[in-house]
Amino acid sequence: MIEFKDFAPRQLSEGGFLSAAQYASFEDAVNEAGSWIESAKVTVINIETVVLPNMRSRREEGSTDTSLRQSDERSTTWNQFVRVWYQA
Repeated sequence: MIEFKDFAPRQLSEGGFLSAAQYASFEDAVNEAGSWIESAKVTVINIETVVLPNMRSRREEGSTDTSLRQSDERSTTWNQFVRVWYQA
């Protein structure tokens, strides 16, 4: 059976009225994926970088949401994460 696991940079602090939320680096997400692969002892099929708009928006469900919105009415934030495809 083929499965996947996503590794998005973790949120370090919440944004406020005049400040944006802060996130760990993409490199941290890559390192987390590597550690998980080593500890889970899975057969990796593929590793990819995925970029999605607004996946951290309150109205979205994150990296597995099938319908992410990009609106011209407000700015769009693009988010990058690592997806590991593996055989369970």
